[in-house]
Amino acid sequence: MAVRPSTPAWVRRHLEAGERILGAEALHGGISAEMRRLTIGTRDGDTRALVLRTVVDVEHAEDWLDREAGALRLLTGTGVPAPGLVAVDPSAAHCEYPSLLMTHLAGRAVLDDEGLEARVPLLARQLVAIHALKPAKRPRRYAALTTADTVVIPKDADAAAWTAAINVIRQPVPPHEGRFLHRDFHPGNVLFDMPTAGARITGVVDWAAASWGPADLDVAHCCTNLALLHGPEWSLRFAEAYEDAGGVLAAEVGERLYWRVRDALAFSEEVHVVSQPWREAGRTELTTRAVEERLDAYVTALMDT
Repeated sequence: MAVRPSTPAWVRRHLEAGERILGAEALHGGISAEMRRLTIGTRDGDTRALVLRTVVDVEHAEDWLDREAGALRLLTGTGVPAPGLVAVDPSAAHCEYPSLLMTHLAGRAVLDDEGLEARVPLLARQLVAIHALKPAKRPRRYAALTTADTVVIPKDADAAAWTAAINVIRQPVPPHEGRFLHRDFHPGNVLFDMPTAGARITGVVDWAAASWGPADLDVAHCCTNLALLHGPEWSLRFAEAYEDAGGVLAAEVGERLYWRVRDALAFSEEVHVVSQPWREAGRTELTTRAVEERLDAYVTALMDT
């Protein structure tokens, strides 16, 4: 997949003197954007890498890229391993489509079952560190678009459990303390180095939905992803690891349930969208139907609890 014609000229304007673009490689895993790793030749004959995010035919693309650029600026110097912002063209004034150029982080997303026991505490500690940030300017308030009327109940699902779950999100939003949220924190957006001695996180990517809201919402989102990737029991284990790492969740069980259920039901509207990148990453068994069944099992487990 080649970089679109006018975009290289824009990229070149943001390179250092004497640098040039040597090549572009498609990166898999993105849902709403085309991602490419650009190999940059430096003036001393070495190379470095940048990442180009191009948002094609997506509503609110300008808003998304503005938000991501703002989040990357905010994260500079915080210790959170996020990409560095190089340039952004949110309105496509210079590129064919809205685009963002950022530094490349080492590591890879790991979605395998093997080694999950060791990775979950690392994920939890990283999320606690994100929630501990106190930006001078808060990002916008979180959005939770799923409603009782938009939930899509999977075929052959436990009707009683889903009805009870939908009734949970009909309730008023629980009171909560605001935190800085990634808002799409899950294993697919966390990069790991996987040496023989043990895993370590090298980066957290995709900050386009960075928001201000309850820590429970970020935790719930990672819980749902872990449940669908690895089984419902990993939802509870991640939440426990988050608290073990110093994270603070809602005091009341019912309030925690509200956020877990809300996030799980949101997945019902886009199972086919979220499962495709997982298959591209090697989890070929996670067909749309298989993920629907796992989502049903997770919602049922939440309501049984």
